[in-house]
Amino acid sequence: MTDTIRHVTISGRVQGVGYRYFVEHEARSRDLEGWVRNRRDGSVEAVFAGPAGAVATMITACRRGPSSARVDALRDEAANPDMLKLREAGERFSVLPTI
Repeated sequence: MTDTIRHVTISGRVQGVGYRYFVEHEARSRDLEGWVRNRRDGSVEAVFAGPAGAVATMITACRRGPSSARVDALRDEAANPDMLKLREAGERFSVLPTI
């Protein structure tokens, strides 16, 4: 059972620097469910679901990002469980196409 579901949008220098793959690795290492994708406006968007503590540490990691990124802002809000349906079938965590 998922305790917490959060939707985050990260802006700054977060595209072309391995940010999505950083997020995927960090989320999988915490056994979180969800997804991450680039947005055409230059931001990165993600949904994380799992135990509250693991989701909180994931969001902290997103504020830092990989060494080549520069995070200027992170918006964090509660997410609807239906947002998890965007994942690829059979995956706990997916890297989705840009929207």
